[in-house]
Amino acid sequence: MDAAEITNIAIYALVGLAVSTGFLLALFVGFLVMAGFSKHRGRSSGSAIVRNIAERLGTRATYLPPGAPRGPADQLRTPELVEQSDAKS
Repeated sequence: MDAAEITNIAIYALVGLAVSTGFLLALFVGFLVMAGFSKHRGRSSGSAIVRNIAERLGTRATYLPPGAPRGPADQLRTPELVEQSDAKS
C-alpha cells in the first residue's frame, strides 16, 4: 500500500461517514417535522389526548389581560392561613 491508496481509503471513508450522517440527520429532522404537524390539528372533546384541563371540559383557556396586576404573592399570608392562625391564638 502506498500513500495514494491510503489517502483514497481515508477520503472514501470520510465521504461515506458524511453521507450516512447526512441521511440519518435528514431522516430524523423529517420525522420531527412530520410529528410536529400533528400538534396543529384539532381534537374533539372525546379524544384520548388532552392538552389541558380546559380542553377536556370543553371550554377555552382564559388568560390574564395585559393590564392585570402582577407581583409577588405571599403564600404564607393567604386568607385561609391567616384565618387558621387567628383561630389558634
